[in-house]
Amino acid sequence: MPPRRRTDPAAGRAAVAVWARGEAERRDVTTAVRFTLEELASVAPGNSVEVRVPPAGAVQAVPGPRHTRGTPPNVVETDPETWLGLATGTLIWADVVADGRVRASGDRSDISHLLPLTAGRRAASGAGGEPGSPVLPG
Repeated sequence: MPPRRRTDPAAGRAAVAVWARGEAERRDVTTAVRFTLEELASVAPGNSVEVRVPPAGAVQAVPGPRHTRGTPPNVVETDPETWLGLATGTLIWADVVADGRVRASGDRSDISHLLPLTAGRRAASGAGGEPGSPVLPG
């Protein structure tokens, strides 16, 4: 199977912006999810956590032990709307985990320190921007 093509950054930012305005169609949501998942993988490269946002996509990220077979030991799974809320900063990790909209299992599955994502937050605000380092709480 050939590697999946990366989402065009301009198209990804546009899709996030359309989603943030509440005007997204299914393909916009899918593009926005894939774009933000790719950003997560770029700011936290690794293979120790699998982030799943069915049916739009999944990515392995976060440095640590590599997973090779079976169910990964560290999994984050949520729906597209919740993921985009986390990626853009309109939802808080602890809240969506507590109310069950995010299922996080494994020692490394807390990715709250990586959220919101820079490009997702900028795209939602209309500011544009390329993926960068995550804003760490301080």
